[in-house]
Amino acid sequence: MSDFDKEDMENTEEEELVVVMTDEEGNEFYYREDMIIPVEDKRYAILVPISIDEDCDCGCGNEDCDCSDEPDVFIARIDMDEKGEEVYVDPTDEEFEQVRVAYETLMDEEEAGE
Repeated sequence: MSDFDKEDMENTEEEELVVVMTDEEGNEFYYREDMIIPVEDKRYAILVPISIDEDCDCGCGNEDCDCSDEPDVFIARIDMDEKGEEVYVDPTDEEFEQVRVAYETLMDEEEAGE
């Protein structure tokens, strides 16, 4: 596990849910589940990258990052597999748009309530 060691993973897991995503080349990426947004009868997770580079504050894990950008946030639909366990899958374009609108509405309501 690259620079992100198992002790860091255990400490993070106690505080928040850690989601490990693997790309086509087998590279692992770590995310924390920031919030769950229900839309119609489905649930969607807002996933924020966990920094594996101690010098990087944005969470991208890129050693050459200047940390000036906000981290990329991902939206994943939460489905249940045949064992009854949660799995994270890419939403359709239509689902993505619905979740984006729901998220922005939620953020606007929070700002108005402050």
